[in-house]
Amino acid sequence: MNLHGVSAIYRFEMARARRTLMQSVASPVLSTSLYFIVFGTAIGNRMGDIDGIGYGAFIIPGLLMLSLLSESISNASFGIFFPQFSGTIYEVLSAPVSPFEIVLGYVGAAATKSVILGVLILITARLFVDYSIVHPFWTLAFLLLTAVTFSLFGFIIGIWADDFQQLQVIPLMVITPLTFLGGAFYSIEMLPEPWQSLTLFNPMVYLISGFRWAFYGVADVQVGISLLMTLGFLLLCLAAVTWIFRTGYRLKS
Repeated sequence: MNLHGVSAIYRFEMARARRTLMQSVASPVLSTSLYFIVFGTAIGNRMGDIDGIGYGAFIIPGLLMLSLLSESISNASFGIFFPQFSGTIYEVLSAPVSPFEIVLGYVGAAATKSVILGVLILITARLFVDYSIVHPFWTLAFLLLTAVTFSLFGFIIGIWADDFQQLQVIPLMVITPLTFLGGAFYSIEMLPEPWQSLTLFNPMVYLISGFRWAFYGVADVQVGISLLMTLGFLLLCLAAVTWIFRTGYRLKS
């Protein structure tokens, strides 16, 4: 493996994040803090517990997942889109690095930034809401798995997109609504039928439910199913990236 090549891509992407700290870190942390203030403190104090958990603490996994998904996609998609847009992608493709090493550099940097952001949001949440984590290992595992999976998904979007507007279509029009409807602010058991059954077709339900189980030991669906769904989407993304490099889709044209 060309570790020097992987390191060069990784360090370049991390340096770009340091140059845009306000946009890549401060903005999502501030936005999530506002959710904690409004829903966790102001509204949460007037609501009852859900599954024995205070409302402010109950929404932490959902809010963290909302930020994690959007930032993972954004970081990875912009990272690979900008070289395409500027034409410097040919320098990367002609360098002595394999497709696996290219993906490792870009996706690794995007996932790292997302995990750092997730940790910062957890620290910030402590300022507004009292919470404890029942399964720290699984919390970290779900955090890493989700960051890597959706960074890969963002990498695919970055290659597919024709312009900066298309970079935002799927995160804003698909991922964010599905996350809101996937139990980020409520338990799906609170929904009447047939909405409760229909919600199970939303893939975000399994991500949020698994993450909430890692925090508090309660879930809307079995944690094993949540893990399998996440791993399945990861494999689909890996298959798509493999096809892209094998065919040269939008990379060599």
